[in-house]
Amino acid sequence: MYESKDVMVSHPAHYQSETGLEVIDVIEAFTFDLKGIEATDTGNVLKYMCRWKNKNGVQDLEKARWYLEHLIDHVKNLEEENK
Repeated sequence: MYESKDVMVSHPAHYQSETGLEVIDVIEAFTFDLKGIEATDTGNVLKYMCRWKNKNGVQDLEKARWYLEHLIDHVKNLEEENK
């Protein structure tokens, strides 16, 4: 049925907390003032950290780590450029 497919696209269980909080709302709240790679990497870290237990386990934790390390490198490079 169309409705169940729509739920999997718009409100999948692995992106929702037991209280109904959705990862997209968390990402929006914590990236609203970021731009470019900072917004992308932060959003992806949050996404993978929120869903790891209910979706891909260690693979999602590794993805979160990759995006976090990428963000750290980016911020360090900006700091070096601004010295």
